[in-house]
Amino acid sequence: MIARPITLGGPPGGGKSTAGRALALRLGLTYVSAGEFFRAEGRARGMTVEEYSRYAQAHPEVDEALDRRVQEFARPGHILDGRIQGPLARRRGVEVYGFIVTARPDVRAARVARRDGLDVAEAARRIAEREASELDRYRRLYGIDLRTESGETTVDSSELTPAEVVEALAGALREGSP
Repeated sequence: MIARPITLGGPPGGGKSTAGRALALRLGLTYVSAGEFFRAEGRARGMTVEEYSRYAQAHPEVDEALDRRVQEFARPGHILDGRIQGPLARRRGVEVYGFIVTARPDVRAARVARRDGLDVAEAARRIAEREASELDRYRRLYGIDLRTESGETTVDSSELTPAEVVEALAGALREGSP
């Protein structure tokens, strides 16, 4: 068993969810996704992820409840997928293996476009809107600025297959970093 929880952050379309699910299967860990919880709550309210993000900007209790729910799993045997789960866990004194999985903006837009059935320009616009919303919300709510947060190992998935991203993460875990 891996001695600490693993956190996966990174921007929309970076590959963190794909990598997180595959890494959990490979290592026999439980995968917990903040994004899946967020999307499900938005759907339950009849909103798209973009609409629910705008709603969350005016209702901080949305993020607070979601993050409390995900942080309940911040213990060995779990992979927490979420943009700020690593910083939140560290602020609570929980030692984690923290990773950022990212990709170039053009790659991320193409991935989101494929996933959501959009054209690439629309996907890029939605990503930018979502990132701006999250940056503002996380800064106001937790004092976390994702542009300057440190303590995590970054894997750029732009030129890697999902299996190669998982291998990079597993290799870093074998070496004991981050």
